[in-house]
Amino acid sequence: MGKVVKYKLNGVEREALEGRLVIEAAKDVGVEIPHYCYHPALGNPGNCRMCVVEVAGAPKPQASCRTGVREGMVVSSDSEAAKRAQTSALELHLVNHPLDCPVCDQSGECGLQDYYMKIGRYQSSVREDKEHKDKRIVAGPHVMLDQERCILCTRCTRFVDNVTKTHELGIFGMGHSERIDVTPGMSLDNAYSGNVVDVCPVGALTDRDFRYKVRVWYLDKTDSICPGCSRGCSISVHANTSRPWHNDGKRVARLKPRFNPAVNGHWMCDDGRYGFSNLDADRLGKVLRLTPQKTELTWDAMAAELADVLWSAGEGLAVVASGMLSNEDWAAYKSLFLDALSVKRHYFAPEPDQVGAEDELLRKRDKVPNLKGAEALGLKSGSFGELAEELEAGKIKTLYVIERDLTRIFGERAQALQSKAGITILQGPNKYALGDSFAYRLPATAYVEEEGCFTNFEGKIGAYKKALAPIGDSKPDWEIFGLLQKALSGAKQRAAAA
Repeated sequence: MGKVVKYKLNGVEREALEGRLVIEAAKDVGVEIPHYCYHPALGNPGNCRMCVVEVAGAPKPQASCRTGVREGMVVSSDSEAAKRAQTSALELHLVNHPLDCPVCDQSGECGLQDYYMKIGRYQSSVREDKEHKDKRIVAGPHVMLDQERCILCTRCTRFVDNVTKTHELGIFGMGHSERIDVTPGMSLDNAYSGNVVDVCPVGALTDRDFRYKVRVWYLDKTDSICPGCSRGCSISVHANTSRPWHNDGKRVARLKPRFNPAVNGHWMCDDGRYGFSNLDADRLGKVLRLTPQKTELTWDAMAAELADVLWSAGEGLAVVASGMLSNEDWAAYKSLFLDALSVKRHYFAPEPDQVGAEDELLRKRDKVPNLKGAEALGLKSGSFGELAEELEAGKIKTLYVIERDLTRIFGERAQALQSKAGITILQGPNKYALGDSFAYRLPATAYVEEEGCFTNFEGKIGAYKKALAPIGDSKPDWEIFGLLQKALSGAKQRAAAA
C-alpha cells in the first residue's frame, strides 16, 4: 500500500494513493473524465487528448491519463478551460469522421455520440469536406474494419501487440494519412479477436456476427457466466427478446465480457463469444415418450413412469452427464442417482468430445464450465471406454443421458451402442444427432433460461442469472431430478406390491 495523499477535484477535497493517475482517482469517486485512448488494461499513451484537465500551477491543461495525484494538487475537470480543451479535442476527432450514425452498429454505445452530447454541441469551425478512407475491410473471420470511422486511439493495436502478441493490426502511413490496417499477409483470426470490437470506442471495428442485426437499445443485458470452458469467464448476455426477427430469429444477439479481475479481467475468447448458436437451434420443448409411438406426457406422468423404469433397472442403470450442469443440478443429481438409486455407473468426463485448445491467457482444456462442481460433491466419472464395453456386453438395462451428444463421444459407433441399452432417456436443451432414437426425451433449460452457479477450475464460484424465458415445457435439470426423486416412493411401493 502506497502513501495516501489529499488533493482537490472539482473543488472537493479527496484522498488517493500518491501517483495514482488522475483519471483513475476521479473514477474512484464517481467523476468520469472523457477519454478514448486510455484503457485500464491497455495503458495510457495519451494520444487522444480528450482527458485533459486543468491543474493549478500548470501552464496548460494536462492529460489526466498521464498525470499522477500528488499532495495538495488542485484539479478541475469541469472548469471552463478544461471543458474548452476537451471540446476542441473532440472537434478534431470529428473533423473527418463520417456522418453515418444511422447505419453504424456502434450507434447507441458510441463514445463520439455520447461525448458530443455531453461536452460537444459546438459550432463547427471546419468545412464539411471529409477525408475518405477504405470501408468494409474484412479484417478477419469475426471483425470488419471501417478506416473512415477510426480516430487512431490505438486500443486495437495495443491489444494485439500486448495482450495476444499476435500483431495482426498496425498503424500505417504518416501524419494526416495515418490509418489502422491489417498487417500485410495476415488476418485478424487469433483466438481473442472479438475483443478489439469491445475496446474500439467508435464504429471502426465491428462484429461481423452482430453487424446490422439489431440496435443496441433493443437489447436486455443480464449478468452471466460463459459455459465455454472451465475458466468460467464473467459475461453479459445481450438478449433481443422483443424483436428476435431483427436478429435472424435468435433471442441472444451477442455475448460480451464482463469485467472480473479474479477470473477473466476485461476479456473473453472467441470460442465463448460466438458459441451460443445452439441456444435456439434444435431445441427440445415437449416431454415425450417416443416408443412405441410418439406420445406427449405431462411432467407428473413422466416422473411416475420413469421412476418405475429407474427403480427396476437396479444395477443396470448407467448415467451419462455433463460438465454443463450447475452446482444446483449436481446437488440434485447426487441426491437422486447416488443417494436414492445408488447408481454405480456415472460418466461425465470431458473426454473426448469436450476437450479443446488451451492457452496461457484464458482458454482451458476442458470445454465445459463445471466439472469441479461434481468433484466437490465426491462424484467420480468412469471412462467411456468402460461404458462402451458394458453396452456391448448387454449389461446396461437403462441408459440415462444428460446434456451429451453420444455421437461426439463414440463417433460412428454411437447408434449401435445406444441400441444395446434396453431403455434410453435423453434430458437436455437440445435434440442432438440421435435424439429421435431415445425412448424418452425430457426438455431441460439452457443456462440463459435459469439461475445457477458454476465452479471454475480454480474453485471460484460464479453465479449466472436468467436472461430468457424457457422454451416450451423445459425445466432446470435440478427440478427434473427432484420430480423423479419425489416419484420414487410410489415406484418402490409398486415394486414391492408386485
